[in-house]
Amino acid sequence: MYVTRDRALTAPAHDIAAAVAELRDRTEITDALHRFGLGQDLKDKDLFASAFAADAELDFRPAAAKWGAEPPLMSGRDTIVTTILTMFTGRVDTTHQITDVRIAVDGDTARLTALVEAQHLLVADPGTHALLKNPYDVELIRDGDRWVIRRLRIDNTWYTGEPAAIFG
Repeated sequence: MYVTRDRALTAPAHDIAAAVAELRDRTEITDALHRFGLGQDLKDKDLFASAFAADAELDFRPAAAKWGAEPPLMSGRDTIVTTILTMFTGRVDTTHQITDVRIAVDGDTARLTALVEAQHLLVADPGTHALLKNPYDVELIRDGDRWVIRRLRIDNTWYTGEPAAIFG
Protein backbone atom coordinates (compact mmCIF):
# COMPACT_ATOMS: atom_id res chain seq x y z
CA MET A 1 0.00 0.00 0.00
CA TYR A 2 2.66 2.56 1.00
CA VAL A 3 6.09 2.99 -0.57
CA THR A 4 8.56 1.63 1.99
CA ARG A 5 11.75 1.03 -0.01
CA ASP A 6 15.03 1.62 1.80
CA ARG A 7 16.30 4.19 -0.71
CA ALA A 8 14.96 6.86 -3.05
CA LEU A 9 16.64 6.06 -6.38
CA THR A 10 16.89 2.72 -8.09
CA ALA A 11 19.24 3.85 -10.89
CA PRO A 12 22.86 2.80 -10.29
CA ALA A 13 24.99 5.66 -9.01
CA HIS A 14 27.47 5.26 -11.89
CA ASP A 15 24.73 5.56 -14.56
CA ILE A 16 24.28 9.32 -14.70
CA ALA A 17 21.78 9.27 -17.60
CA ALA A 18 19.53 6.77 -15.80
CA ALA A 19 19.78 8.75 -12.56
CA VAL A 20 18.84 12.01 -14.32
CA ALA A 21 15.87 10.31 -16.05
CA GLU A 22 14.70 8.88 -12.74
CA LEU A 23 15.07 12.24 -10.99
CA ARG A 24 13.03 13.89 -13.76
CA ASP A 25 10.29 11.28 -13.34
CA ARG A 26 10.29 11.70 -9.57
CA THR A 27 10.00 15.48 -9.90
CA GLU A 28 7.09 15.20 -12.35
CA ILE A 29 5.39 12.58 -10.14
CA THR A 30 5.65 14.86 -7.11
CA ASP A 31 4.39 17.76 -9.22
CA ALA A 32 1.15 15.88 -9.97
CA LEU A 33 0.36 15.88 -6.25
CA HIS A 34 1.39 19.54 -5.95
CA ARG A 35 -1.00 20.41 -8.80
CA PHE A 36 -3.74 18.54 -6.90
CA GLY A 37 -3.16 20.56 -3.70
CA LEU A 38 -2.50 23.99 -5.20
CA GLY A 39 -5.28 23.60 -7.75
CA GLN A 40 -7.74 23.19 -4.87
CA ASP A 41 -6.21 26.00 -2.81
CA LEU A 42 -6.37 28.47 -5.72
CA LYS A 43 -9.70 27.08 -7.02
CA ASP A 44 -7.88 26.82 -10.36
CA LYS A 45 -9.89 24.38 -12.44
CA ASP A 46 -7.25 23.89 -15.14
CA LEU A 47 -4.39 23.35 -12.67
CA PHE A 48 -6.49 20.99 -10.56
CA ALA A 49 -7.66 19.01 -13.60
CA SER A 50 -4.07 18.72 -14.87
CA ALA A 51 -3.28 16.49 -11.89
CA PHE A 52 -5.60 13.69 -13.05
CA ALA A 53 -5.89 11.10 -15.79
CA ALA A 54 -9.23 11.15 -17.61
CA ASP A 55 -10.24 7.89 -15.89
CA ALA A 56 -8.95 8.86 -12.43
CA GLU A 57 -10.51 7.74 -9.16
CA LEU A 58 -10.43 9.69 -5.91
CA ASP A 59 -11.33 7.71 -2.80
CA PHE A 60 -11.92 9.97 0.21
CA ARG A 61 -14.04 7.32 1.94
CA PRO A 62 -11.31 6.06 4.36
CA ALA A 63 -10.71 9.59 5.68
CA ALA A 64 -14.39 10.53 5.87
CA ALA A 65 -15.22 7.33 7.75
CA LYS A 66 -13.19 8.68 10.69
CA TRP A 67 -15.95 11.24 11.41
CA GLY A 68 -18.86 9.15 10.21
CA ALA A 69 -19.32 10.45 6.67
CA GLU A 70 -19.95 8.19 3.69
CA PRO A 71 -19.00 10.01 0.47
CA PRO A 72 -19.09 8.18 -2.84
CA LEU A 73 -16.01 7.08 -4.74
CA MET A 74 -15.35 9.81 -7.31
CA SER A 75 -14.62 8.44 -10.79
CA GLY A 76 -13.41 10.42 -13.78
CA ARG A 77 -11.37 13.63 -13.93
CA ASP A 78 -14.38 15.80 -14.77
CA THR A 79 -16.43 14.40 -11.88
CA ILE A 80 -13.56 14.87 -9.40
CA VAL A 81 -12.84 18.44 -10.49
CA THR A 82 -16.49 19.49 -10.62
CA THR A 83 -17.41 17.84 -7.32
CA ILE A 84 -14.53 19.24 -5.27
CA LEU A 85 -14.38 22.73 -6.73
CA THR A 86 -18.17 23.15 -6.61
CA MET A 87 -18.19 22.02 -2.98
CA PHE A 88 -15.41 24.46 -1.97
CA THR A 89 -15.48 27.51 -4.27
CA GLY A 90 -16.85 30.54 -2.43
CA ARG A 91 -17.57 28.43 0.66
CA VAL A 92 -14.31 26.87 1.91
CA ASP A 93 -10.72 28.13 1.86
CA THR A 94 -8.10 25.40 1.84
CA THR A 95 -4.35 25.05 2.22
CA HIS A 96 -2.46 21.82 1.58
CA GLN A 97 1.05 21.03 2.80
CA ILE A 98 2.66 17.93 1.31
CA THR A 99 5.53 16.11 2.97
CA ASP A 100 7.18 12.70 3.44
CA VAL A 101 6.89 11.93 -0.28
CA ARG A 102 8.05 8.42 -1.24
CA ILE A 103 7.98 7.23 -4.84
CA ALA A 104 8.39 3.92 -6.64
CA VAL A 105 8.61 4.09 -10.45
CA ASP A 106 7.91 1.06 -12.63
CA GLY A 107 8.15 2.02 -16.30
CA ASP A 108 5.13 4.14 -17.15
CA THR A 109 3.42 3.64 -13.79
CA ALA A 110 4.37 4.85 -10.34
CA ARG A 111 3.21 4.75 -6.78
CA LEU A 112 3.52 7.70 -4.42
CA THR A 113 3.03 7.86 -0.67
CA ALA A 114 2.78 11.24 1.07
CA LEU A 115 1.56 12.85 4.24
CA VAL A 116 -0.74 15.80 3.56
CA GLU A 117 -1.95 18.33 6.08
CA ALA A 118 -5.09 20.01 4.78
CA GLN A 119 -6.65 23.02 6.49
CA HIS A 120 -10.25 23.89 5.60
CA LEU A 121 -11.93 27.11 6.78
CA LEU A 122 -15.52 28.18 6.14
CA VAL A 123 -15.40 31.51 4.31
CA ALA A 124 -18.49 32.83 6.13
CA ASP A 125 -17.23 31.65 9.53
CA PRO A 126 -13.43 31.17 9.65
CA GLY A 127 -13.77 29.95 13.25
CA THR A 128 -15.31 26.80 11.81
CA HIS A 129 -12.50 24.71 10.43
CA ALA A 130 -11.18 21.21 9.93
CA LEU A 131 -7.47 20.44 10.02
CA LEU A 132 -6.76 16.98 8.62
CA LYS A 133 -3.54 14.94 8.69
CA ASN A 134 -3.94 12.48 5.84
CA PRO A 135 -1.72 9.72 4.47
CA TYR A 136 -2.12 9.56 0.68
CA ASP A 137 -1.66 6.44 -1.42
CA VAL A 138 -1.39 7.46 -5.08
CA GLU A 139 -1.10 5.49 -8.32
CA LEU A 140 0.13 7.51 -11.30
CA ILE A 141 0.68 7.01 -15.01
CA ARG A 142 2.99 8.70 -17.46
CA ASP A 143 1.26 11.24 -19.72
CA GLY A 144 3.89 12.38 -22.23
CA ASP A 145 6.54 14.30 -20.30
CA ARG A 146 4.45 14.61 -17.16
CA TRP A 147 2.70 12.26 -14.75
CA VAL A 148 -0.96 12.24 -13.72
CA ILE A 149 -2.92 10.62 -10.92
CA ARG A 150 -4.91 7.55 -11.88
CA ARG A 151 -5.99 6.57 -8.36
CA LEU A 152 -5.80 8.56 -5.11
CA ARG A 153 -6.79 7.03 -1.79
CA ILE A 154 -6.93 9.42 1.18
CA ASP A 155 -6.90 8.10 4.72
CA ASN A 156 -6.88 10.12 7.95
CA THR A 157 -4.51 9.81 10.90
CA TRP A 158 -6.10 12.59 12.97
CA TYR A 159 -8.21 15.69 12.65
CA THR A 160 -9.23 18.70 14.69
CA GLY A 161 -12.20 20.93 14.19
CA GLU A 162 -15.47 20.06 12.51
CA PRO A 163 -15.07 18.09 9.26
CA ALA A 164 -18.83 17.52 9.02
CA ALA A 165 -19.34 21.31 8.81
CA ILE A 166 -16.83 21.54 5.99
CA PHE A 167 -17.69 18.45 3.96
CA GLY A 168 -21.38 18.11 4.82
